[in-house]
Amino acid sequence: MTTARVSVPATSANLGPGFDSLGLALAMRDELEGELTGSGVVVEVTGAGAGEVPLDESHLVVRAMRVAFDALGEAPAGLRLRCANVVPHARGLGSSSAAIVGGLVLARALVDGGAERLDDRAVLDLAVGMEGHPDNVAPALLGGFVISGTDPRDGSSYAVRSAVDARVGTVVFVPAEPVSTELARGLLPPTVPHADAAAAAGAAALLVAALAGDVDQLWRGTRDTLHQHYRRPAMPDSLDLVERLRADGVPAVVSGAGPTVLAFVLDGDDDLAPLCPPGWQHHILAIDPEGARATVLG
Repeated sequence: MTTARVSVPATSANLGPGFDSLGLALAMRDELEGELTGSGVVVEVTGAGAGEVPLDESHLVVRAMRVAFDALGEAPAGLRLRCANVVPHARGLGSSSAAIVGGLVLARALVDGGAERLDDRAVLDLAVGMEGHPDNVAPALLGGFVISGTDPRDGSSYAVRSAVDARVGTVVFVPAEPVSTELARGLLPPTVPHADAAAAAGAAALLVAALAGDVDQLWRGTRDTLHQHYRRPAMPDSLDLVERLRADGVPAVVSGAGPTVLAFVLDGDDDLAPLCPPGWQHHILAIDPEGARATVLG
């Protein structure tokens, strides 16, 4: 029997103005272990999502594995999957992207020559096909800070890693109640004012430079005019926290579709625990330079 293990990071997308294009890998990881067996599908889940997610073929990791197996021309008779989840679900920290990328990379590791037959470029395309956009799946796969998108000419995806100053870290504030991505996206208007789009484009470009070393520009580079304020009805407490942090000079944003709030911090300046709302969780997380990691166990 072939067994492999995959570790895949949480991610934060958008980062304020970088809607559907900027994403970070964070040092909080789900661990997956898969084994090819003679028949059937067995899924075991501990940690986040235990008792809530399905334990059959409809489990998102299993679905991703089937996509990768199909791409490799393989059809394993049976599968055992163990998920030790740390990334909270429906909080804007990329739990679905971690499941998708983790499943694709795990299936690749379970097949002889899988990494040569299904490279990262192909894995990214499969992941985007499942997720719908690359801003979370790209950093989950590649690690670090990633600029990504979809080419409108042919629908192909691209992902480019960009530098991150070693002094930059993050603090995330995770509320107790989830918000679905579908609900958060449903609040966005079909069009935005030209001035808002222009301001967001400038801020997103500035954020790339700020993360690379011009750290005094992080506050200005995280100013959003495209999406966060439209989502207030779904997460008013999150937007209130963003505004309080920013009023104190902290470069804070909604993480992904929310409701988690992410703040950029510098070395020695990450003591934001007193600002964490009651009932929320507070984590100091490094930007993880590595994406999904696979180990073949036997």
